[in-house]
Amino acid sequence: METLLKRLGHEVLAVKDGLEAVLRFEDWHPDMVLMDVVMPEVDGISAARQMRELAGNELVPIIFLTSLHDARDLAACLDAGGDDFLSKPYNPVILQAKIKAFSRMSRLHKEVRSQREYLIAEQQAAKGIFDRIANLGELNASNIRYLLSPMAIFNGDVLLAAQQPAGDMLVVLGDFTGHGLPAAIGIMPLAEIFYGMVAKSFGLEAILREVNSRLKSVLPASVFCCATAIQLNYRNRHIEIWAGGLPDALVYHANTGAITPIPSTHLPLGVLHPDQFRYSPMIVEMHADDAVYLWSDGISETSNPEGELFGEQRLLELFSAREKPAEMFAHIIRTLRDFSQQGIQTDDYSLVEIRPRQDFDQPELTRRQQQRQRQPRSVGNWSLEYELRSESLRASDPVPLLMHMLLQVPGLHAYSGIINTILTELYSNALEHGVLGLSSSMKDGADGFRYYYKLRAERLLALQDASVRIRAEVVPVPEGGLLRLRMKDSGQGFDFNHHGAADQNPAYYGRGLTLLKSLCRRVEYFAPGNEVLVEFIWREQDN
Repeated sequence: METLLKRLGHEVLAVKDGLEAVLRFEDWHPDMVLMDVVMPEVDGISAARQMRELAGNELVPIIFLTSLHDARDLAACLDAGGDDFLSKPYNPVILQAKIKAFSRMSRLHKEVRSQREYLIAEQQAAKGIFDRIANLGELNASNIRYLLSPMAIFNGDVLLAAQQPAGDMLVVLGDFTGHGLPAAIGIMPLAEIFYGMVAKSFGLEAILREVNSRLKSVLPASVFCCATAIQLNYRNRHIEIWAGGLPDALVYHANTGAITPIPSTHLPLGVLHPDQFRYSPMIVEMHADDAVYLWSDGISETSNPEGELFGEQRLLELFSAREKPAEMFAHIIRTLRDFSQQGIQTDDYSLVEIRPRQDFDQPELTRRQQQRQRQPRSVGNWSLEYELRSESLRASDPVPLLMHMLLQVPGLHAYSGIINTILTELYSNALEHGVLGLSSSMKDGADGFRYYYKLRAERLLALQDASVRIRAEVVPVPEGGLLRLRMKDSGQGFDFNHHGAADQNPAYYGRGLTLLKSLCRRVEYFAPGNEVLVEFIWREQDN
C-alpha cells in the first residue's frame, strides 16, 4: 500500500496501530486517511471517532480497508466517521479512483470554506454599517429597555427611537419578512426616512406614510415590514400607537395591574399602495408607572426542548403576577430563557419596554443637536406668510415645513426644541380649539382622550371653508435675533381675558397658553380670540 501510494505521487506516513495513528494525525494533519478496521491498541472505529473530533471543521476523508463483509459492521465504520471503505484484497485501480474522487471533494470543501469565511467577513462589515444606521437615535435613553436577538448575523427585526425637537419620542419596532440579509435590507430606507423626518418634527402619520410608500416601491412583493409605531407625547402624558402586523402590544398599568391591549388593526408597511394606506392610531393616557411593551412573533414562537411554544398566553400571564415595575422587563427575559433552556433559536425575536420620562419639563438638546456645527452670526431679516385651507388642514401638518425654514436662520438651531414647542402649541390651538371647536377639558381621563381624538378625526374629515394663516418674521435686534409668529384661524375665538383658570389646571390639558408665556417674551391675543402674536428672542452670546 505504501509503495503504491508513493508511486502515485503522494507523501505517505505509515504507522503500526490505531493509537499511533491518532497521535500522528494530530501532529501531521494529513489530507486523507487509509486505515484498517481491526488494529491493536485502538481499533479503526475508535480511531476514526477521535480523528473526526481532532479535524473539527476540516474535511479529512477516512477510507477503511477491511475484510469485513457484514452490513452492520460496514455501517458501523461509516457511523464512526468513515467516508468510504475498500474490501480486501483491494484493487489498485479502484483505490486510485477513490483517492482522486476524495481529493476533488477536499479541494471543493476548502474552496467553499474559504468563500464562506469571506462572506462572513463581508457580512460582519455590512452589519457594522447597518447597526450604525439603525442606532443613530435614542436607543440608550433611560426610559427604553430592549432585547434584540437575531437568529443569524443580520437581524430581520429592527428597533428605532428618536426624539423630536419639541421633546416627543417616536419608537418603531419592525419585523421584516424572512431572516438574515434579505430581511435586513429594508432597514436602510426605513431608518433613513424615520430619523430624517423625526429630526424635522414630522409626526407619526407622515413618517409611516412615507415609509410605506418607499418600502412598497423598493421591496419585492414577498417582503414587507410588520411594525408597531409609537409617539410619546410627554406634555399631555399620552401615547399615539399604530400597529400593523406585529403581535398585539399592551400598556401595563403597574398601579392597578390592569392591561390595555393594543390590537394590530393595520396591514404591514410596504403592502398597500400609498393611496390605500390607512392611519387610525390608538390613543392611550399614560401615568408615571405605566409601561408599553412591544414584541415580535419570535417571542411567542420560542420553543423548549420538547417542542412546546412559549405562546402569547404564557407571556400575558407574567403581567398578572404583579412583578415590581422596575423588574418586569428582566422577569420576562429570565422566564423566556428558562423556558427555552438556551435551545436552538429558530427566528429573530425582540422585546421592548418603554416608560414615560419623569424628568420632562422642556425639551433639551439631544446629543446629535449639540454636535452640530455653529452657524454664522448673521441673523438676517425676512418674513413669510402661509395659509392653509380646508383640504390642506385635513392632509398636511405645516409645523415640519416651518421648522425646516426657521432652522436655516443662524443661531436658531440651538433652540429648535423651544421653537417646535411654540409652533406646535400655536397650530394645535388654532386647528383643534379654533377651527374644530374642541375643548381641552374633554381630555380628562382615558375615555376622554379617546373621545377627543375620535371627534377630532370626524370634524377634520367634515371640514369646510376653514383656514389657518401663519406669519413668521425674523428681525435682528441688538442682543441677537427676534422671531415673531402670528397665527389666525377662522374659528369663533374665545374669551382670552378670562383664561387664567388654565394656569392652575393640574390636568394634562389646557396648559398651552401658560407654556407659551413661559417660553416667549410676548404673548398677545386679539379680539375675538382667534388671532395670537408671540415673540421669542435669542441672544448671540448664547450660541
